[in-house]
Amino acid sequence: MPSSFGNTLRVSIFGQSHSAGIGCVVEGLPSGHHVDLDALAAFMARRAPGQGSWTTPRAEPDAVKVVAGLNVRGDTCGAPLALLIENTNTRSQDYDRLLTHPRPGHADWPAQAKWGGSQDVRGGGHFSGRLTAPLCAAGGIARAILGERGVRVAAHLASIAEVEDEPFAPLPGTVLDRQLEAVTAARPLTTIDSAVARRMAQAIDAARGDQDSVGGTIECVATGLPAGVGSPMFDGLENLLARALFGIPAIKGVEFGAGFAAARLRGSEDNDPWHTDGSEVMPTSNNAGGILGGLSTGAPIILRVAIKPTSSISRPQQTIDMARGKDDTVEVAGRHDPCIAPRAVPVVEATCALALLDAWLSFPPEHARRNA
Repeated sequence: MPSSFGNTLRVSIFGQSHSAGIGCVVEGLPSGHHVDLDALAAFMARRAPGQGSWTTPRAEPDAVKVVAGLNVRGDTCGAPLALLIENTNTRSQDYDRLLTHPRPGHADWPAQAKWGGSQDVRGGGHFSGRLTAPLCAAGGIARAILGERGVRVAAHLASIAEVEDEPFAPLPGTVLDRQLEAVTAARPLTTIDSAVARRMAQAIDAARGDQDSVGGTIECVATGLPAGVGSPMFDGLENLLARALFGIPAIKGVEFGAGFAAARLRGSEDNDPWHTDGSEVMPTSNNAGGILGGLSTGAPIILRVAIKPTSSISRPQQTIDMARGKDDTVEVAGRHDPCIAPRAVPVVEATCALALLDAWLSFPPEHARRNA
């Protein structure tokens, strides 16, 4: 069961939802970066449950223990960084029925078909969104390293159900600066418009009251990445970002810039004209989302991900009884988010930061390498 990604910066995730702990090993981090554990804890807190009626009541402190990879000053030292997070609040009995009754929308049945009962079904095992905690921890460190290089990564809830937030401005300027400050201050629902956050909360509560769930979309932007980072074809920025993002449970779609809307445009509308002030080259629009030919253009990297509705809902659903070989129903017990998207915002930021830092380390602009 390989659970790793990255080229120069390689991340491996381990653990299950109800195992003693979960964690990650990160290889290839630049040495000499001071890891601010307080700042990392604050970043992890954005993913934590218990922030409102839209999160699971499962209380996990998600305290990150650094097992290896730092020197006595708390700096990365070139060795692999190993992070561990204990699981302290599991209720495995809630999942006894899943040994024979696979949940709709979950990987229970295909996992049974693959491993024949050897898989850990408790809390979804290795398929659980719980595994995004170590991903968030690793990405929080990558995000800080990018920040030292002038790159800022931020995300917001673009939509929940039918409620939409305003989109990020496609190019640098006062509008995007204002939006970035707004999402930095927004808690616990990360939106640009605070009034939209209230309507999103109402939509989630309505679904929860119906024993149901809702999905959403998250928009992420990375500013300050220089032009020329990446590689053509299979190691392009879009490839690296999409591969990493699809490792987050519940993500069903990724688009960059204009995305699918570009298919309805003419070339004269979709193309981003270039301009220069004599020292810097930038596009006048950003339908490309900051990426052309797998390389960064210097414009903000802008992408959106689609998050499906939470699969675990309380109402009865049709399934099968694998022990008796007949159709049956299942009611999912346990503690679950009626909407995954709010807690996924920092996870998307973390995953994008890991992929972008890996791309910069693996495929930097050649002229920058020659002049270094």
